[in-house]
Amino acid sequence: MPSVFFSYSHVDEALRDQLEKQLFMLKRQGVIETWHDRRIGAGEEIHPAIDDHINTDEIILLLISADFLASDYCYDIEMSRAMERHEKREAIVIPVILRACDWHHSPFGKLKAVPLDGKPVTQWTDIDDAFLQVAKAVREATARIVGTAKPPFHGIRTSSITTPTPSPLADGPRSSNLRLGKTFTQREKDLFKHDTFEYIARFFENSLEELGARSPGFDGAFRRVDATRFFATIYRDGKDVARGTVYIGGDAWGRGINYVQGEATTSNSMNESLNIEADDQTLYLTSMGMASFGRNRNQKLSQEGAAELLWDILIGPLQGSQY
Repeated sequence: MPSVFFSYSHVDEALRDQLEKQLFMLKRQGVIETWHDRRIGAGEEIHPAIDDHINTDEIILLLISADFLASDYCYDIEMSRAMERHEKREAIVIPVILRACDWHHSPFGKLKAVPLDGKPVTQWTDIDDAFLQVAKAVREATARIVGTAKPPFHGIRTSSITTPTPSPLADGPRSSNLRLGKTFTQREKDLFKHDTFEYIARFFENSLEELGARSPGFDGAFRRVDATRFFATIYRDGKDVARGTVYIGGDAWGRGINYVQGEATTSNSMNESLNIEADDQTLYLTSMGMASFGRNRNQKLSQEGAAELLWDILIGPLQGSQY
């Protein structure tokens, strides 16, 4: 049975957990087993345990983000060894682009990445759809490995027979299904909401600046009103053609992050709303689907996916032929 090794930055552990859940059907079917450094038992030496798997596992998933690229251990050791084995056809390396970063110029930039076209997982409106594509890629890679495997040897070997030394318990068989459900306090949810709002604010500010740099005649303006509200405006030839407000909470809309067209200083209207939700592993966002006529309702959104959804509301009307 092929074994799948996760090479990742611990900053991306929550995303790794979500990916592993998408691989559970493959594990239940006995198609693969998985391993990452959280499987290391108490008292085991960390680096030798990782080396054992990076040197023997048949499929290696590189979970790519800026933090992965910035990690000397992930990049210089795990990625380098993975690519060596890939070049020798000892393993199949699959880059999984988790978050936007400059990965195309890396040694694995020549490999076909997942999800589709290397679009970062966090930029997908539905993260489950993105990770499903990764699971399908792993299933396909497993089929290639099984199809080229040599048949088992049933003869008698002439080499001397030695009695194997009993392995310590930590090296013995055990389930990889050791994940326990997590619970999240209201404080954790509130912190996630405010962190998400700050992320969306930076996303809009950078996007408006880049829009002006790329598109002659267009300019973007970002104005922070206070800790819970900002305005975003797009101008064409000096005339405002799109305005939007993003704010937290509201007089009638609960505790979410809301978007309203125009510059609004009150909190009693919206065109879209994001709510904080949680499953047994992670916090995420869902939209009410007002701007998409319900199409995006209840999809699990990352911070980047949520920011992209609101940005699309602002810029969408400007992407028609009249502009």
